[in-house]
Amino acid sequence: MARRALTTAAAAFTTAAALLLTACGGGDDSSSDDIKGADSGSSSPSASVSSAAPGAKRPVIKLPSSFQLTFENWTSSDPVEQAVLNDAKEEVRAGYAAIIENDPDSEAVAFYDTEGVRGQTKQWIKTYTGKNLTVIGKLPAFAPKVTVAKTGKGASLSYCTDETEAKTKNRKTSKVEGNPAGTNPFVRYAVSLAKNEQGVWQNASVHSERGACSK
Repeated sequence: MARRALTTAAAAFTTAAALLLTACGGGDDSSSDDIKGADSGSSSPSASVSSAAPGAKRPVIKLPSSFQLTFENWTSSDPVEQAVLNDAKEEVRAGYAAIIENDPDSEAVAFYDTEGVRGQTKQWIKTYTGKNLTVIGKLPAFAPKVTVAKTGKGASLSYCTDETEAKTKNRKTSKVEGNPAGTNPFVRYAVSLAKNEQGVWQNASVHSERGACSK
């Protein structure tokens, strides 16, 4: 489930080493059949809260109750920092919504990514959809730290995720898998963002390090 950065001249973005993208073991399917809406993404959706900005009509992003992507303490008293947090959060939500909806060409993902990294984000999504996988379970994102450049046009963000209860589910077989035994569930992300002409903070690069966080 983690993303890894593949560095290119244009500041790259994609997936990271390993949770659920490859053949993962150690999953527990004992409760998978009790999770409703995992395949369609249509049950009890969690809609995004738009971070209003002049000139930008943000997409509405919905996630089903079967995948609980939460953001702990993603707040700031500084309005610019809060805008960065809001858009960065929606980019993450858009990526997982695209996986659940089986839509590598998601317009919401394109909205929150710079042009230089959209193709690589698409490839990350396809590492799931190409294997008939969707995501279920819980994925909390926490400990965000944001810094805005003096120019007001760029920003950096770091945060952590806990993949302990995050799993994949095969759309055809309903097989559920989690991280292989012994995998550290905590992943630290370092994100760079750029503010476009519409005032949207878009992802320009993402780097991750497994085991660099704790909770």
